Order: sequence, then structure tokens, then C-alpha cells
Amino acid sequence: MLEVETMSNNESLGIIKQLDGQYVATLEREIEHKVENVWSMLVDSSHLLEWLAPGTIELRVGGSAKLDFVDSGIIIDSKVSAFEEEKILEYSWSGPGEPERPVRWELQSEGGATRLTLRLSCPINEDIARSCAGWEAHLMMLLAAIEGVPIKFPFERFQETREVYKDMILE
Repeated sequence: MLEVETMSNNESLGIIKQLDGQYVATLEREIEHKVENVWSMLVDSSHLLEWLAPGTIELRVGGSAKLDFVDSGIIIDSKVSAFEEEKILEYSWSGPGEPERPVRWELQSEGGATRLTLRLSCPINEDIARSCAGWEAHLMMLLAAIEGVPIKFPFERFQETREVYKDMILE
């Protein structure tokens, strides 16, 4: 089993493991906002647009999760596989006919702050460094959006963290 963790610019990046022919990455953030505010950013269509992509998520197990990354041509069309109001949201980061790539958001209240844990999985033959770097960039966008100052996709952040994640896998 591969398990690696690193620090970059005094910021903790994720942990990547290999389990049963899959990569599983865990990224965590402490957000100085209440759980209900962070949850709203993850599920409300008007907020998704600010940091992720235009789309909708039906808040129930079996509900649809549809996101359209217009600029890249990526379309996510999957089902919610786990749901617990203001605590857990999971759906596949896949389109029809693609392998399952579960994305699981977990929120935990820590006083007036929220611990956000993001777990993503992909087949071992896919580029987990690219996936992690993309989520690092989107987490940066989420943090900016929740502060009321949305930003465009931080491509430089994506490139920097992709290289770090590539190095993790090669170690």
C-alpha cells in the first residue's frame, strides 16, 4: 500500500493511498465558517457555479448529480450514492459509461468552524495527480467563494500541485 503526504508552502496537501486497484486521495481543510454555510456551497446550484461548475445535485440517495464544465467539455452525470444532510454527500465524478470515480464530501462542526474532508477515488490506470490538483484548485475556489470573493480557476495552483502529487506517486 502506498501512502504519502507532503507539505507545500506550509499548506498540507492530500494523502494518496492505493487500495484494491484504485487510488484513494483524502484532502482536508478547516474552514472558518459554520457547517450550514459550507454545506450550502456544496449543494446549492447558485453556489456551485461560483467555485465548481454549473449544475444541480438532488439531495437524496439515488438523486442525480449533474455538472457541466463548459470550458473543458467535461460533463458529470451520475447519482448521489451517500447523503446525510449537512454531513455527507457522495456522487461519482464520472459521465455515463465511464468508470466510477466516487467523490465524498464530509463535514464536521468544530465550534464555529467546519472540518471539510474530501475523498476521491479513481482507477489505478488514471492520473490521480491531475485529479488531486484539480480538486486542490477547486478547493481554493471554494474558500474564495465562501469569503464572497470568487476567483477563476487557479491554473498556476493546479500546475504546482500536480507536480507535487506526481512526485508523491513516484516515491
